[in-house]
Amino acid sequence: MRDFFAGVRYFARGLGWVARRPGQWLFGLIPALIVLVLYVVALTFLGVYLSDLVKAASPFADHWSSGLRDTVRVLMGVLVFAAAVMLSIVTFTGVTLLVGEPFYESISGRVEESAGGRPAEVDVPLGRQLLRGLGDAIVVGLITGLFAVLFFALGFLPVVGQTVVPVVAALVSGYFLTLELTSIPLERRGLRRREKFALLRRERALSAGFGASVFVVFLIPLGAVLAMPGAVAGGTLLARERLAHQDVLARQGVSSADVG
Repeated sequence: MRDFFAGVRYFARGLGWVARRPGQWLFGLIPALIVLVLYVVALTFLGVYLSDLVKAASPFADHWSSGLRDTVRVLMGVLVFAAAVMLSIVTFTGVTLLVGEPFYESISGRVEESAGGRPAEVDVPLGRQLLRGLGDAIVVGLITGLFAVLFFALGFLPVVGQTVVPVVAALVSGYFLTLELTSIPLERRGLRRREKFALLRRERALSAGFGASVFVVFLIPLGAVLAMPGAVAGGTLLARERLAHQDVLARQGVSSADVG
């Protein structure tokens, strides 16, 4: 629990960092607002054509009684739209980081400078960086999308679906949010996707605490947009002070338990 709450504090520190630098906060809002508009347009489009989509997906119900047919199709529509909203929430961070990579690279770099200086960066061509970012976004998006569908379905279980499932969903979604929000500073240090996953596994409680707190704030209307710059700043501090340190220990063959 100590590490879990330490992760929460990293998010609070990131929010504090951008609060003291309103210019950086406004700068970081730009890509988040762009992605938000795209998501709202996509969900609106889905809502307008949802009835036609459900009818096309349920030809088996054409010959049912009108009451049963309409009930089933309404339920299907609700499930489809709710799943789309959930998928939007869990993929928002990855898409925003991909679209706003230059913005958040700049913010992350300024966080590093304020915390003691940037590390020596690994020289990777821009094209390769973009391809890696796209690949990571697709992989993480697929994994989180599958979890989103699973948790949404489990949410219909009595009692458990309204108590245990939301907590587990926040922790799992938060874990992957941490992976995305620490990607820029970890890539700056030359780490690839497999190495990032390895670092997070060694700091599960810390990663879950940071990501879950971000996830909860992102559920608030406009929370994902307003808190995104602070989440990037907090992820950079976390990567710099804890995950990068664990990477050094791992390369030296020393575990965190040995250090403790």
